Amino acid sequence: MEDGCRSQAEALAQLDRVAPGVPLLALGQTIFWDEPMKAGVALTAAAKSPGRRFIAGVHDTDYFAKAPGTAKVSGYAALPHNDTTTQALWSAAAEFSTLFGSETVVTRDRLAEAGASLSRLQSGRPGLMEEITEAWGWRGLVNGSDDDRVTFETPLGPVFPALYNTLEWAVDSSVAAMTGKRHKAAREEGDELLTMVCDAAEDRSTSLATLYEKMLPGLYRWIAARPVSIETTRTSELLAFTPENAALPRFRVVNLFINPETRARAEAAYDTALRGTEMYTLDRFGTGALPFDLIVPGRGRGTLRLGTRGLVINTPTPIGIGFKNPPKDAIELATILRQHLGDGLVLVGKAVSLIAMLGQEYVFVFHEGASSYVSRTRRFLLNLSELGLPLNVHPILRVQYDAWAALNHVEAWFRLPEPLRGPFGTDELSGTGFAARLPAVAERQKNLLRELGKLRRPRDLMAWLAAKVDPAWECALATVEAAQSAMLGVKSEIEELRMTKRRIVEQVRELRAERSRLEKEKGKHWRERIFNDGDFGQNGEFASSEDWAHREQFASAIKRTFDDERKLWAKWRREQSRLDEIVSQPTLMEARRVRDEIAFEAELARVRLIREAIVATDGLDHASHRPAAWWFPLVCPDGTWFEATHATAKYRLEPLT
Repeated sequence: MEDGCRSQAEALAQLDRVAPGVPLLALGQTIFWDEPMKAGVALTAAAKSPGRRFIAGVHDTDYFAKAPGTAKVSGYAALPHNDTTTQALWSAAAEFSTLFGSETVVTRDRLAEAGASLSRLQSGRPGLMEEITEAWGWRGLVNGSDDDRVTFETPLGPVFPALYNTLEWAVDSSVAAMTGKRHKAAREEGDELLTMVCDAAEDRSTSLATLYEKMLPGLYRWIAARPVSIETTRTSELLAFTPENAALPRFRVVNLFINPETRARAEAAYDTALRGTEMYTLDRFGTGALPFDLIVPGRGRGTLRLGTRGLVINTPTPIGIGFKNPPKDAIELATILRQHLGDGLVLVGKAVSLIAMLGQEYVFVFHEGASSYVSRTRRFLLNLSELGLPLNVHPILRVQYDAWAALNHVEAWFRLPEPLRGPFGTDELSGTGFAARLPAVAERQKNLLRELGKLRRPRDLMAWLAAKVDPAWECALATVEAAQSAMLGVKSEIEELRMTKRRIVEQVRELRAERSRLEKEKGKHWRERIFNDGDFGQNGEFASSEDWAHREQFASAIKRTFDDERKLWAKWRREQSRLDEIVSQPTLMEARRVRDEIAFEAELARVRLIREAIVATDGLDHASHRPAAWWFPLVCPDGTWFEATHATAKYRLEPLT
């Protein structure tokens, strides 16, 4: 289903054949991450496919991120992403990565896979997991209030202080990573970006989306270090739902879900495409649900549910509208909605249907790894076609970068952040050296993770640390072995006492089983010999004296089991006292303390090595493929790094139909 290409020119030439003149659409929820990197695509397309428009858009119809329930946040705030307190964090409208950083969480599963004893670490140092699992160099803005605003309704005034402060943190830490003669230029470029943001945000009464769109042309030009011809838009404009716009091709897929003749097939195509995922099928949204949300100004966003006598919008406070004749297409639906709700309405496809809407008029430009729903959109469109409802949706233009390899062409020096110093074996490195070393560093760190995963015993871990990290661990290992020797003298005695205790417990279990058997036999004897078919006369006159004597024997035997059990538990307590006396000897307690503390130190060393290895592999890999675009002017104001990254970028077409 995917079409690989050897060169950018080849991909764009193929695009000219399958989608001649169709505008390129680059949608992004934030301007402070990888989205403005597409300035290179705009420049390449202008040179190799003249006349094709490039439209940079702000995807402003999603909700602004909410703070996870485990995080205590008031108003707008920047949070890190870890695998504990902010595990459920999702942020897209305002996220920031410092140079070399990415949203790569060091998950507890990865730590455990590499042999880390999470229980030992957590008990020895509560809160450590927050630090260890945190994505290095990343922050995302969230809203701690209860409102459910989408980005285009998020007011700039309240969010701007947190946005600016977080960007300033990202810029300042990136500038601090630049050394040598480029440091001063990096500071100047960082200040230019911050000034650009302040100038664009002069009117704080506007929305966050307005700030983003206003900054796009200047940001593209600044990042590319030359003019870039683009148009700008927002999804709230592209998907404005009016009777006039409803006739556009982007709303054809909406017609399929409204027209009574096609609705059942369209719903089946959609639901089948979601099979096997955690995404909700239409019935999960309520009766009559469509795969579209309606945004009503001032009242929120909610799933649109369409019936034969009325419709409901699942906004925070649901909106209901009745009608005599149900709409048969998007134009009629838009007319009804305008009559009851006024102007400013936006109809947004849910994840799978959004691309199917805009893909009919535009060629999406996506970075590799962006939009994980594309495969489901393709399945949805294929299902529609198989059910006799084909839609002509243009292919996606995918772009893949290798930003770190492109540093080979850049004259710059970096002071590496702490998580990278160990893997690279140095504190300071040139761009050329970074690019040259990275493949070997990544391979070595992957091997390190595999080796650490095989080390389960603390002494094995210490021996490995002594051989691979620092010979001083030999002294620590010797200290642990001395402590172990001190404990060996009483080890056999301790083990014998523990075995005795285990045997006592097993005897208690056997006694209880015997008592259960006796009680069952006693009950059976009562029913058969004394109760006498439900009539035992006066004082059991039908039972013989032997029967009563036998019953007393049962009672005595049962009593003996209780007596024997009490004796066994008394013996168990005596053995436990002896054991406590032995293990509480000062010399033994000190030996155990020494052993446990050094074992914990070794576990700390392991978990920090794991964290560094993941940052140096997965983290750098993700940052290389989707780098924050504003890094490029800071590192290389003349545009060399940007040009080299785009010159080596790979393009491919990803068909949807």
